[in-house]
Amino acid sequence: DRRHDTMRATILALSLATSASAFVAPRVARSPVRMMAEVAEAPPAETAAEAEADVPATPAYPTLNGWTADPSKFCWGLPGAIAPMGDFDPAGLATDLDLTEMKRFREAEVTHGRVAMTSVIGFLVAESFHPLFGGDIGGPAIRHLDQVREVAPIFFDILAFTIALAELYRSLVGWVPPPKVEKYFGGELNLDYYPGDIGFDPLGLKPTDPKEFAEMQTKELQNGRLAMLASMGFIVQEQVDEQTILGHLGM
Repeated sequence: DRRHDTMRATILALSLATSASAFVAPRVARSPVRMMAEVAEAPPAETAAEAEADVPATPAYPTLNGWTADPSKFCWGLPGAIAPMGDFDPAGLATDLDLTEMKRFREAEVTHGRVAMTSVIGFLVAESFHPLFGGDIGGPAIRHLDQVREVAPIFFDILAFTIALAELYRSLVGWVPPPKVEKYFGGELNLDYYPGDIGFDPLGLKPTDPKEFAEMQTKELQNGRLAMLASMGFIVQEQVDEQTILGHLGM
């Protein structure tokens, strides 16, 4: 009887195992060719580093008139250098300057260059043609303003007030307001301000193309530098002998 009981238990266990296997989905063997095709069709996984490299880096400084400040370049990449002098800075004035100081230096250079170019034209024109104030203003140009103040004192006041307004406008456009100054009081330019570009262009001469703008800026700087030297020469020469510049040329 015990033997029959053991056989019944064995048969029952086998039948239960067979019944349970009927509910399991059969496994289909994949051929090697199909496995290779699936591997070939799977897209390559893009790593986080590659995905980050594809995103263009945001410039550290804003691009103004086609110029983006670059600390690795001469004068932070500002235009103004031409052959054969190239990066001419024998005194090292532009060495180790941060961007704020570099822009302040360029602002001063452009502004003084513009004043000097106007001054040179004023010397040559006023000493040869001066119909204003009854034609009584003459002689060396360095003395003209003294004569004007004697003939028409109010004109000097109007001139000074006009210059003050122009400088006030320039400071409001380009300079950081005093409460926001971080390092150089009175000498910090706005980050989005290009040195010398106060928006005054009544004739529409400013190029829109960055390369053309850099070329025009370089020409302005070169003419301004020459004019600063010329105006200093005019002033010193007339201080020495009290004669007009055109008089020295026999004109």
